[in-house]
Amino acid sequence: MPTYAYACKDCSHAFEIVQSFTDNSLTSCPECLGTLRKKFNSVGVVFKGSGFYRTDSRDAKGSTVSPAPAPAATPAATPAPAAAAAS
Repeated sequence: MPTYAYACKDCSHAFEIVQSFTDNSLTSCPECLGTLRKKFNSVGVVFKGSGFYRTDSRDAKGSTVSPAPAPAATPAATPAPAAAAAS
């Protein structure tokens, strides 16, 4: 279960509480019964590496469809052996 931080708008009392995702947010301060506000902290997830940006998996045109593979090239004809040099 996540921990949520609250602060009172009236008396500035700050505290944290463990609540379920389905629980309603607290609205009154436990010390002065004033109005509470939920404090938001930075998220502890960091995405590193490739694949996290929209442009990482796209080509220069911006298309998301991969190009069809190129047909296999036919092997080039083998050149005739060179004539032996006369001595």
